[in-house]
Amino acid sequence: MAIDNRLTSLLQLKLPVIQGPFGGGISTVELTSAVSNKGGLGSFGAHILTPDEIISTTKAIARETGQPFAMNLWVEDHDPEALSLSDHAYETYATQFKPYYDELGLELPKRPVRFHESFEEQMEGILQARPPVLSFVFGIPSIDILRACEERGILTVGAATSVAEAVALDLAGVSAIVATGFEAGGHRPSFLKRAEDSLMSTSALVQTAAAKVETPIIAAGGIVDARGVDAARLLGASAAQLGTAFLACEESGTTDAHRDLLFDKTAVTDTTLTRTYTGRLARGVRNRLINELERPDNQIAPFPVQAWFVAPLKKASMIANQTDLTSLYAGQSAPNLQHRNVASLMDALSTSLSNQAAAA
Repeated sequence: MAIDNRLTSLLQLKLPVIQGPFGGGISTVELTSAVSNKGGLGSFGAHILTPDEIISTTKAIARETGQPFAMNLWVEDHDPEALSLSDHAYETYATQFKPYYDELGLELPKRPVRFHESFEEQMEGILQARPPVLSFVFGIPSIDILRACEERGILTVGAATSVAEAVALDLAGVSAIVATGFEAGGHRPSFLKRAEDSLMSTSALVQTAAAKVETPIIAAGGIVDARGVDAARLLGASAAQLGTAFLACEESGTTDAHRDLLFDKTAVTDTTLTRTYTGRLARGVRNRLINELERPDNQIAPFPVQAWFVAPLKKASMIANQTDLTSLYAGQSAPNLQHRNVASLMDALSTSLSNQAAAA
């Protein structure tokens, strides 16, 4: 099976491999540029960055690679409940988190004017920085934004968790669609229905969506090696997105403790879908944070209020290199991880995919 196709030509890729973007501060310039330099599409999760930080980060990546890369944003930056959150509700959520802050010697954060950066304002940074690719999740930007990207030569890649979402992205005229199955680590970026009502497997979603849309499909979810990439392409995808496999690499911004956990084949068999990390459904390894915050007497705050309270716990946990009170993103195929750096992973993918193409 040939590696070259419409999507790899459009994105100027040597390999049909996309690095999944990581939010919450665990994307790095080093990781993004290393993947792009090895012939894939490196991605940077920029949803927590200010417009100025988006511009400076885009420039930093461009200094490290002359190849295409993607900057990733979240279209829907607040759940509706977060926009109308009362002070009383905020204090209720703060009370739930206080024991963890006390345990780590932290002060509870005061309520901000906004809990998250504005997507529209972030887009001003994207349009000024002009990264080669804008990828996005949790919705579809307005037609004006998509046109502005096209005018500036910025390719657009949207994420779908259902066939209906893939069709909506196709009609919007994006450059590519990431069809992401429930096996994936990280967030379920649903936008037409609740995430819990949009749990299709990667296999079912890719082959069903590919038959419904003209836009090239990127398969995501449960893919960590060349076998997964090849299987995705057999189902109709033009490329595959790997998240957990790159998160496990030393170039990512996660902790060594998290990386070690990803290579613990026993621990990573126990992944779960949870709203405890941010208020939106995500897959990770079960730990104390999930077990205690999911108790019946607790309430999970809407996004990004939940993320606002969890973020300081994550930061303190990173400093302490511990895993009890932090997010531990991991996909269901994590037990098959083998590589601890980008060069090793990309070289293995290149060799295997090239051999498969030659055999075909």
